[in-house]
Amino acid sequence: MNSQKGGKLFTFFCLYIAQSIPMSFFSTVLPVIMRQQHFSLELIGMLQLLKLPWILKFLWSPAIDRSSSRLSHYKRWIFSSEMIYAAIILVISFLDFQTTPLLIIGLILCSFIASATQDIATDALAVISFSRKNKSLVNSMQSMGSFAGAMVGGGLLLLIYNRLGWETLLPFLALFTVISIFPLIFFKERHMEAPIPEKKMEKIHPNDLLGFFKQKGIRRQIPFLFLYYMGLIGILTMLKPMLVDYGYSMREIGIMSGIIGTSMGCAASFAAGFIVRRIGRNTSRILFACLTLVTAVYFYCLVTFLPVNIATLHLGITLLWASYGMSTIIVYTTSMDCVRTGYEGTDFTIQTVITHLSSMLIAVLSGKLAGSLGYANLFLIEIGIAVLSLIYIIIAFHMKRT
Repeated sequence: MNSQKGGKLFTFFCLYIAQSIPMSFFSTVLPVIMRQQHFSLELIGMLQLLKLPWILKFLWSPAIDRSSSRLSHYKRWIFSSEMIYAAIILVISFLDFQTTPLLIIGLILCSFIASATQDIATDALAVISFSRKNKSLVNSMQSMGSFAGAMVGGGLLLLIYNRLGWETLLPFLALFTVISIFPLIFFKERHMEAPIPEKKMEKIHPNDLLGFFKQKGIRRQIPFLFLYYMGLIGILTMLKPMLVDYGYSMREIGIMSGIIGTSMGCAASFAAGFIVRRIGRNTSRILFACLTLVTAVYFYCLVTFLPVNIATLHLGITLLWASYGMSTIIVYTTSMDCVRTGYEGTDFTIQTVITHLSSMLIAVLSGKLAGSLGYANLFLIEIGIAVLSLIYIIIAFHMKRT
């Protein structure tokens, strides 16, 4: 890998981690603070609504595509969104959650809107900046940024928060958010592997969104996106409650899942970028789907007849996060393949929203299934979903070589 390509990948890694660390921190620290201040569990559960901007961002993604025909346009969207993101974080640092909880939650919601907007522009720029051969590499940066952000924002910063407090930590977090987008200043059009396509600046039309679903061959991509994560998300959702039930402390769970798990996800997503580049999309789809199936089978065996100890849990957590990390790469890479020229941000966003919706569905159902049927039966259902996903991939994509 030459230095120019390495520098370009580093730029996108910085952009993705800039959006993910504050989000992970707020998503982790808010439930803790609210529970410490005796808010009801029902109200704490409503915090999931803070993620709505990332579900609904497809609604304003056409505005970004329509208004971006030069590299400078994408930069403007990214810089402005991230500066708003940082400014809101800084404002929050001056507020006390005990006296202004609703204002703080409202500001965090606004910050997530800014972050989602930055993500649309960054994804669109990533699509047009890399050739088809190298898209899996930038997807590795995207996934690594997310996993690293979860590890730092949801783990390391939570420990620092306990020592420094809200008002001291957040200004540094806002500063980090600004510093992380500096590499984009040095990103020039000559670094792009293809020129930005010419666009006619027409008014936004419903076909901006609906046109994605009218593409030839897109119908087989949608079920793939809906199913691919589902064999893992139920296990990921119930992993921490399961560890609590087996008697592990919050510190032990944090190390196993928050540090070791996310580190494995980060490493696996980095490796998966090269694997996809080497063996192709279709073979990677099947390979990573098989790994998902192995993971689901292992967790079923773990709660039925295998001994549950540090060694067996670490193996399971390694399999789980490695499978998830690799799966994100093939999902992102094939999603970039299915975008229309001029609608890169919109089409990629629609596809990520499909994966978010399916993940939310199985995450909600997993708690009810585990509670009523037990972990073993939940993992059996996950095995069934993983088998269904694998069969679908073999049937739907075996005729197309990529």
